[in-house]
Amino acid sequence: MSSKPDTAVHSFRLVLLGLLFLAGLTPVAVRLYQVQIVESYDYRKDQDRQSIRRVQTPGVRGKILDRNGKVLAECRPSYCVVLYADELRRPGKWSNTVNAVEAQIARLSADLHLPIAISRKTIERHIRQSLPMPLIVWRDVDEKVQAILSEKADRYTGVELSVFPERFYPGRTTAAQVVGYVGRDRPKEEENERFHFYYTEMEGRSGLELQYNGLLTGKAGEHHIRVDARGYRRDVWEVRPATPGGNLQTTLDIDVQRTLEKAMGGYRGAGVVIDPRNGEILAMASTPGYDNNEMVPFIPKAIWQDLNTDRLRRPLLNRTIQGIYPPGSTFKPFTALAGLTAGMSPEWEHTCNGVFTLGTMRLKCWNTYGHHTISLHEALAQSCNVYFCQMAQEIGYAPILATAGLAGFGRKTGVDLPFENAGILPTSEWKQTMRNEPWRPGDTSLISIGQGLLSVTPLQLAVAVSALANGGEIVRPHVNKSADSTPIAQTGWDRRYLDIIRSGMVDVVERGTGRRVRIDGLKVAGKTGTAEYTRDGERFKHTWMIAYAPADAPQAVIVVVAEDGVSGGFTVAPIIRQTLLSLFPQTAVEDGAAQVPQTEAAD
Repeated sequence: MSSKPDTAVHSFRLVLLGLLFLAGLTPVAVRLYQVQIVESYDYRKDQDRQSIRRVQTPGVRGKILDRNGKVLAECRPSYCVVLYADELRRPGKWSNTVNAVEAQIARLSADLHLPIAISRKTIERHIRQSLPMPLIVWRDVDEKVQAILSEKADRYTGVELSVFPERFYPGRTTAAQVVGYVGRDRPKEEENERFHFYYTEMEGRSGLELQYNGLLTGKAGEHHIRVDARGYRRDVWEVRPATPGGNLQTTLDIDVQRTLEKAMGGYRGAGVVIDPRNGEILAMASTPGYDNNEMVPFIPKAIWQDLNTDRLRRPLLNRTIQGIYPPGSTFKPFTALAGLTAGMSPEWEHTCNGVFTLGTMRLKCWNTYGHHTISLHEALAQSCNVYFCQMAQEIGYAPILATAGLAGFGRKTGVDLPFENAGILPTSEWKQTMRNEPWRPGDTSLISIGQGLLSVTPLQLAVAVSALANGGEIVRPHVNKSADSTPIAQTGWDRRYLDIIRSGMVDVVERGTGRRVRIDGLKVAGKTGTAEYTRDGERFKHTWMIAYAPADAPQAVIVVVAEDGVSGGFTVAPIIRQTLLSLFPQTAVEDGAAQVPQTEAAD
């Protein structure tokens, strides 16, 4: 009997079975294709979302340089001892890992001869919140510690010597308030970007560091950490490198800055040197100062309290732009200009007998015996209070207010530094609002000699003096070398009147109250000033001097105020002189200081 039918049936059954298996495997294959091919990106994305930690890394902060490229602020390498807690993990409770980390730190402390500076609470918080990240145990360790750690590195699991950038100020206290300091903060995230971890970034807190924080701050980079289900680190790779910040070249001349600060000695006060042709600030001193390096990386509580509790010294205050003072007799050139503009003749004379009387008000001249009958030129040279008080009564307050307003008093200069003060240029409306008192003729006379309700910042006064020196242009003072140097306003002052004022200011130095400024071979114009004030029931003086040189073609304006000095001519003039010698070093050769009696205390 033939077996062909059986064979055919058997083959059919095999084919049918194969088809059944294929039919059953097809959905599986389709699903596998969907999972491994079509949906693999989504699964990989979910896996990455759960296992990858994004870390933001800040760029190195840019440098701050003086006009000649000398460094005022930069980043230096700071060597830190760090510990990766995940490499010391222990089975069981998290406290077991915390104990292991504590024990490791204790061994390190003994070998490195460093006191333990991190608490258990900090370790616990780090393990809970930032396990894959390095835990900084000691910052900024010295070379001896670095050597010991390198020698014994194999003894310590999870311990490394890492380098972080740290801000450094080579000049320490030099130009401290101008340069400013930085603090540590979370770096700013790009829009629509979210990071799991970050390294703290330097952020400007004051001065140029704050004003130009955007320029100095680099562009953040990114690296990834892959972790397991418990959060332990498995792999690390860089995704995007950080970009360094830009450098800021300033107009400051660090050598002139040091000279000015040294010349100011132990006085509280401020000084500024500005180029009247373009508004470039060559030096800006506020004393006393502080060491910016003490603010890095964080400000110790004791230092912060010390800097903020001394209400007299106020080292954090940049007195050049934030301190407001009555300008004293340094305002008299502007009163004189107002008188000339109002129609007063430069030949107009008045007799000074040592005191100006207006009703019950008596204002003394610094010269007790009086200057006798003098004209405008001599009144400027000898700083006669009586003359200018009487001139103010002759012309009224309106011309003085107009001239002072054109000079920039009563408003901010627009300098590229934060927290500038506008000072006070009072009006009758201001006095009525602020003091609930009417304007009186005595107010006009007091302001004419730079006292009473008028207050200015040293930089404001420097801008106003620059306008006298350059022919009537109001410059915008700036510290950024790349800033626009175009004058921001024209006063329209008559050149003839300016020449009269300048001539009087030259005589202030040649034979008047500013004789201590005299320098052989350098023609200087100036004006001294003294303004009295009361503190705790006692009378003190703010002593001033303004100057510019060379008088015939001004290149530098200097304004200095010294708190609690003797007089402008006695206290401040020598400071101006030393600063001028640093600005014009060719005049320092064989130059003899002007000999003025040490007891002289003229305005």
